[in-house]
Amino acid sequence: MTYAIIEANGKQIYIQEGKFYDLNYIDGDPGDLVNLNRVLLLKQKDNVQIGTPCLDSVTVKAKILKHLRGKKITVFKMKPKKNTRSKQGHRQKLTRLLIQQIQSK
Repeated sequence: MTYAIIEANGKQIYIQEGKFYDLNYIDGDPGDLVNLNRVLLLKQKDNVQIGTPCLDSVTVKAKILKHLRGKKITVFKMKPKKNTRSKQGHRQKLTRLLIQQIQSK
């Protein structure tokens, strides 16, 4: 089983080939190919490579499937005894990526 840990948009994500993941919004149209080159760890069979901080010889090829929006969250702020209340909603923009290949040079 081959897997990798990558850094994308400031978050570390555990990925495997052939699966899809929802990440923070990445520019591009659905169908575009994206190279993710901030690979922190790569495991192939019994071989484990750990970057310091990144592995330069490894790239991840992914395909943008679609853009979507995450679950709605409510931001509520209140100041007691001041009769001040503020309610606001937020939905994060996400991109669904299909991991096609984890390539080691």
